Order: sequence, then C-alpha cells, then structure tokens
Amino acid sequence: MSVGMPLPPGSDGVEWRVADAPVAYEAAVAFMAERAEAIAKCEAPELVWLIEHPPLYTAGTSADAKDLLEARFPLFESGRGGQMTYHGPGQRVAYVMLDLKRRGPDVRKFVASLEEWIIQTLAAFNVRGERREDRIGVWVKRPEKVPGAEDKIAAIGIRVQRWVTLHGISLNVDPDLTHFSGIVPCGVSVQNYGVTSLVDLGLPVSMADVDMALRREFETLFGQTVLSTENKSPGTRALSSSEVASR
Repeated sequence: MSVGMPLPPGSDGVEWRVADAPVAYEAAVAFMAERAEAIAKCEAPELVWLIEHPPLYTAGTSADAKDLLEARFPLFESGRGGQMTYHGPGQRVAYVMLDLKRRGPDVRKFVASLEEWIIQTLAAFNVRGERREDRIGVWVKRPEKVPGAEDKIAAIGIRVQRWVTLHGISLNVDPDLTHFSGIVPCGVSVQNYGVTSLVDLGLPVSMADVDMALRREFETLFGQTVLSTENKSPGTRALSSSEVASR
C-alpha cells in the first residue's frame, strides 16, 4: 500500500504543539474531541500534539478484560481502536488530528502512513522498525535475546470522527518498561514478543531529539507543519511534579 497523505497545494500547515509537562488523560481526550469537531467545521487548523501522560493503562474498543493482569495504574476506556496499552513518562505520545476529507478518505492508508512515520523516525537513529501483518504497531528484531525474539517499540491506535482523526501513536523513548507487565500489551502474549525502547536498545537519545525527528519525518509524509506559539492546550491541565510523583 502506498503511504503519505499530503494536503492539496496552497493549504495551511499542520499546527505542531509540544506539551511542556505531563497531561492528564481525561483532559487530553476532551481536548482532542473539541479540536476534532472544530477541524471538521473548518474552524481550526489540523494539529499534531506531542505529550506525555502520567502512568496509566488504556483499553481500546477491541480490549479484553483478561489482558489487565495487575491494576497497577488507572485504567481508562478509550474510543480508539486496538486493545490494552500503557502510557507514561518517557514515552512520546503523538495525538494526530487530521482532516481526511481533504487528504483522502482512506483510513487504511492513514494507518499505513502512521506506521511509515514511526519507521522513518526510528531509521533516523539507525533502528530498523518493521510492520507485522498479524500484529499492530512497529516491531524491532531482538535476536540477541533468543532466536525469533521481537520487541514492540511503538503502538498505533486511532479513531475517526466526521473524517477527522483522533488519538495516534506512542513511541517508547525511555519509559519504565516494567510498567508494561501489568497488561498484555495489545493482546500479544507470545513468549518471544516483548517491549523495548530507544534507550533499552542502547541509544541514549533525548525526548527533544525524538521530537525533532518526528517533525521532520511527519513533513515528508503529511506536509508542512507550523510550530505552535503555545505549549499548553486550552482545556487541558498539566500535572504538577507532586501529582506525577504520586501516580
């Protein structure tokens, strides 16, 4: 399948916004819904919003309750597709709100383009990320563990409302990988399949390094971005350091 969904020539760039502190999940979802509605009405530009969450689990529309192994963190029902996943500090979450009416109403191509976005971003750090037909997300081969071992480094889960996309991707930069043990991530319980991060792979990159690569590779697939003049999004509340520590 071809990838890339640029806007027609002459269109405004996508707003690119980076939160400056962890954002509560409920606030993020409420903001996304409000922004997606405004985009559908042509009252706001498209947006890519890079954030981190405090530690939490989310259940997508295909989630199985049995995949919650230990309720270590709050669990939120999510309107996105997919199963159980973890979000937390050290993981870059990119919420992508694009208008598919203007870019082409092809959800499968959009998902393939998100996968390619992650793969190209990983390639900037000399990491080979790969798709799998039978598994969601982007995977990295780990033959140094055991033959056939593979680890998931990025997850994808989306929702489309009035042809505007919500939710998006999460890329493990340097999260606490033990936090994934409370769930069966994305329903994949095969013994040789685990989770990894850039730092776990021996790459001491910063979140700022990853953000730069994400923006550059996003533009190759989806078009020009315009840096937001504000970090905090209306209707959201960034958590204080004490709140983050208590989660």
